[in-house]
Amino acid sequence: MSDTSAGEAAVGAVTEAAAGNWRLAGLAGAAVGVIAAGAAAGVAVERLTVGRGMRRKARLALDAAGPYGSLRGTPGKALADDGTELYYEVDEVEADSSAPRRRRLFGHRTPAPVTVVFSHGYCLNQDAWHFQRAALRGLVRTVHWDQRSHGRSARGIAQAGPDAVAVSIDQLGRDLKAVVDAAAPDGPLVLVGHSMGGMTVMALADQYPELIRERVVGVAFVGTSCGKLGEVNYGLPVAGVNAVRRVLPGVLRALGSQAELVERGRRATADLFAGLIKRYSFSSKDVDPAIARFAERMIEGTPIDVVAEFYPAFTEHDKAEALNIFAEVPVLALAGDQDLVTPSSHTEAIADMLPDAELVIVPDSGHLVMLEHPEAVTDRLADLLVKVGAVPPAANVGTYGSTARSAAQPGH
Repeated sequence: MSDTSAGEAAVGAVTEAAAGNWRLAGLAGAAVGVIAAGAAAGVAVERLTVGRGMRRKARLALDAAGPYGSLRGTPGKALADDGTELYYEVDEVEADSSAPRRRRLFGHRTPAPVTVVFSHGYCLNQDAWHFQRAALRGLVRTVHWDQRSHGRSARGIAQAGPDAVAVSIDQLGRDLKAVVDAAAPDGPLVLVGHSMGGMTVMALADQYPELIRERVVGVAFVGTSCGKLGEVNYGLPVAGVNAVRRVLPGVLRALGSQAELVERGRRATADLFAGLIKRYSFSSKDVDPAIARFAERMIEGTPIDVVAEFYPAFTEHDKAEALNIFAEVPVLALAGDQDLVTPSSHTEAIADMLPDAELVIVPDSGHLVMLEHPEAVTDRLADLLVKVGAVPPAANVGTYGSTARSAAQPGH
């Protein structure tokens, strides 16, 4: 039996059962959602402390009851090369009223500030960077955007209609270029990408190396990979993973054509889905339930047909050569040591290709490390921004905002 036939047969069985029992359909939807929760990862080692200095206005009370995902900036839209509208938001640097005013000389422009561009992962949206966004507000200009078909961005035009084409990582790289052109056309850039967002950054470099050489002053790869994602076992037995790989492409295609059925199944088994999301997103046993639910909402907000049309891009992703373009740029490579979606060996591979990169592995952390141990990610990102001159050392952020009762401990 062919892979496609096997996949269609599997989906047919799920569909038939679901017609009489939504629980079975929910299992299928939940399983797909789990795979969607990660499809990329990788990353890194070191201790997790930095200077405690921090501008008073940047100190935000981010406790366990915080309104996660509620931060908003100045909205904007960029047009991708296929006409898809890409939604982004800009947080500008706060003016310091105590600083002396500088007179602008006739004919001279004030240099554009450094802009930090955040790219989120598969089945997430820009709100996944909630803690980092909160900590950096007012300190540095930031751009947060939603990948096509995610969050507030429009559904990919190239993926709609009878002539639809699958999403490619290269397409996402061109999308990022459109956002940069619209939201940060001038000045230095720091690129930050988690999971699929990190691959997007690599694709940008692969297609626009001159942009990296001329404008990019720093890069942070968080839980991502430069290739070989088809070898990931998701913490499952080898035999089971191989069986899943044989039928999964066909299953996803068929499930994508039965989107309404699968979504209803997902809702019918919400508790099971939440448990699976927690297992594959986090490692801490006592992670804040509000954060777990926040992540679940982002993931379950991605329609199953979008999950299906993005998935093939990950097994085809190979941007190892493109990493050479970052050889002269300060790089941070970071991720959780218990990531079941993409092992830390993927980040070690990135660090091997970029020997000057800072490699950081966050203890007791899973794929959504920026939500599980935000202080670790924020501190290291702050170090990078200080290193490239985006913020002064005195404006560094402190270690706060952990969502687990047992914070990550310094490690080597």
